[in-house]
Amino acid sequence: MKIIVLNCGSSSIKYQLFNMPSKEVEAKGLVDKIGLKGASIKHKRNDGKELKVAGEILDHQAGIEYLLGILIDKEYGSLATLDEIQAVGHRVVHGAEEFSGSVAITPEVVAALEKWTDLAPLHNPPNLKGIYAMQQLLPGVPQAGVFDTAFHQTMPEYSYLYGIPYSLYEKHKIRRYGFHGTSHKYVSARACEVLGLDINKTKIVTCHLGNGASLAAVLNGKSLDTSMGMTPLEGVMMGTRCGDLDIGALFHIINKEDMNLKTANTLVNKFSGILGVSGISSDMRDVEQAAEDGNHRAQEAYKMYAYRVKKYIGAYAAAMGGLDVVVFTGGIGENDALTRANAIEGLEFLGIDFDFDLNNSVRAKEVSLTKENSKVKVVIIPTNEELMIAKDTYEIVTR
Repeated sequence: MKIIVLNCGSSSIKYQLFNMPSKEVEAKGLVDKIGLKGASIKHKRNDGKELKVAGEILDHQAGIEYLLGILIDKEYGSLATLDEIQAVGHRVVHGAEEFSGSVAITPEVVAALEKWTDLAPLHNPPNLKGIYAMQQLLPGVPQAGVFDTAFHQTMPEYSYLYGIPYSLYEKHKIRRYGFHGTSHKYVSARACEVLGLDINKTKIVTCHLGNGASLAAVLNGKSLDTSMGMTPLEGVMMGTRCGDLDIGALFHIINKEDMNLKTANTLVNKFSGILGVSGISSDMRDVEQAAEDGNHRAQEAYKMYAYRVKKYIGAYAAAMGGLDVVVFTGGIGENDALTRANAIEGLEFLGIDFDFDLNNSVRAKEVSLTKENSKVKVVIIPTNEELMIAKDTYEIVTR
């Protein structure tokens, strides 16, 4: 079965064409800068043949029309006709409390997503655009929605509630939802497969570290807690997001700088984090280089990032009453050896015997980073959210 997976952002569409259930990726690509100058499509087939096309792409529907055209192109395509596409899987960021798992896209599901767009105003609208476009371009082809928040719906009430009047939760659903759920679900399960552990009897901290970052406490295969909150702003410091911040400090900044709420929201989401502290970049590679060159602010930003990851690992070990596995994934988690080392150093009391030399020599592959007799295992598991979406979509449409 040919399944196309779409991840629609505000000005981009990531896509992969899967052959299920074999999990083979036949093609993948990126439609970038939709509605902006310099729009383009980068496409790569599984045999390595690549295509890049630049031009005007006005909206998501136009972008999807272009990528579908490439998929059936005689020279670069992987399909004879679009009729070969038998299902479409969508990444949807926010499912509120209504969706605790992946679902078939129905009019009722679309209505619910439209209802809760205010919970993820930057993410859900473009996710919906992808659904609308496919309804028009591939009418009758079943679609599925796979939610970033779904995996975290197992969190208990004491974990997801905030210390505000309960009436605000009842009225506006103000609570912790968590994100990166598809990634946390995949890497926790895959880590147990690699290590030969039963996920239903394992205490895992998953660290999805990239420009956006979150950690999760996965207890016996279910999410107990996660660092992102009602929005992706809470938790560890990120590329441009501040992470955990005293609300009183934000009120103080708003007052001192005479900011409106829109400007304050932009400050903590777009100009804080690694970028705000270092003053150099939101890219950890640039910050690491500046730190090596002696830049004090870059050095502190680097230390702050790893320190906060370490704090969450320790906190989640306490919350679960122990720890068996720590998983690193995401662009930074998979590739930045120094961040991993700094985050783990000092956690030996938990039973981690970390192999620092091995850690320095590996990146972006499945590998254990602890010594043979280590009580707690630390592993790298490259995330594969697109595969999870394809698997869930396949299961939904073949029931």
